[in-house]
Amino acid sequence: MRVTSKYLFEKAYGKFCIPAVNVSNPEQVHALFSIAQKMEAPFIIQTTPAAREYINPNMVLSYINSAEKTHPKAVYALHLDHGYETHIIDAINSGEYTSVMIDASHDPLEKNIKRTKDIVKKARQKNISVEAELGVLSGIEDNLNIKEENALYTNPKDVEYFVKETRCDSLAVAVGTSHGAYKFSGEKSLRFDLLNQIQKKLPQFPIVLHGASQIDSMEVQRINKAGGGLLEAAKGISEYEIKKSISYGVCKMNIATDLRLLWTRIFREFFRDHKGEWDHLKPGKQYIKELEKLLEKKFELLENKGKATLYKHR
Repeated sequence: MRVTSKYLFEKAYGKFCIPAVNVSNPEQVHALFSIAQKMEAPFIIQTTPAAREYINPNMVLSYINSAEKTHPKAVYALHLDHGYETHIIDAINSGEYTSVMIDASHDPLEKNIKRTKDIVKKARQKNISVEAELGVLSGIEDNLNIKEENALYTNPKDVEYFVKETRCDSLAVAVGTSHGAYKFSGEKSLRFDLLNQIQKKLPQFPIVLHGASQIDSMEVQRINKAGGGLLEAAKGISEYEIKKSISYGVCKMNIATDLRLLWTRIFREFFRDHKGEWDHLKPGKQYIKELEKLLEKKFELLENKGKATLYKHR
C-alpha cells in the first residue's frame, strides 16, 4: 500500500521512526520490500536525482511497482530525495511519487521559503507530501559535495516562521550529521540541544534526519582489506543517538551509505577471493541476503517492526 509520508508520520511521531532508504538498483528494491513485508514495518523508499540519471526514471519506477505487486502487504511512501525543481515537477507529474523533497537549503532564508512554497502549492494539488530543508549538511553523496566549513546548523529561531510560511509537511534539519561515510569527526556528535529547541518551536511537527547511516567500523576494515581506501576513523550515528532522537520528534531517518558500504564490501571480497569469477549475479544474491539482515536491524532499532498494522487502506 503506497501512502504519503505525512500519513506515515501521523502515527509515528514520538513513538517510532520511519526508515527512508535510498535505492539505485533492483537488488536494493527487492531486499527492502521483502524484509519490510515480513516484519510488517512501514518504510519510505527514496530515489535521488543521481539515481534517476543513472537508470532511466521509468525503469527505477518499474522496479518499485513490480516489488509492490510481489509484496502487496508492504506499507510505504515513494519519495524523491534532494530534488531540484525540474526533478520535482517530473516526479509530481509522474503520478507515482507520494512525497518529494525540495532542497533549497543553500539559499538565503527568504529565497528558500519562496522556492519551497512554489513546490508545496504544486504538490498539494495531487496530495503529495513535501519535505523541506533548513540548514546545510556537509559531506559527499551522489551529486552533493559540501565542505565542512560551509555547513550550517539549523537555527531554531527560524523553524517556526519557515514552516508557517511554506506549509511544508516535514522539515529536514542540520544538527550534526553529514552525507557520506564520514558523519562525525573527533568527538562531534548529534546536537540534541538544537533538536530540543526545534521541537519546542514545532511541537508535534515531523523532523527529518539526513545522513543517518551508522557506518559499521567492521565493514570499513573489511573493505580496506579487500583493496579499499576508506578512512579507518569513519564514524556514523550511534544506536543511542538514533533512539534518543525519536523522542525529539524525528520521524524519518535517511539511510544510504550503509547500503553502499555493504555492497562495496561484498563485491570487493567476492572478486578478491574468486579470481576466476566474472558473474556479478553470485555476489548480487549474497548482497540481497545480507542487505535484508541489515535492514532488519534498522527496523528493530527504529522500533517500527509490526507498525504497518497501524495503517489502513485509504
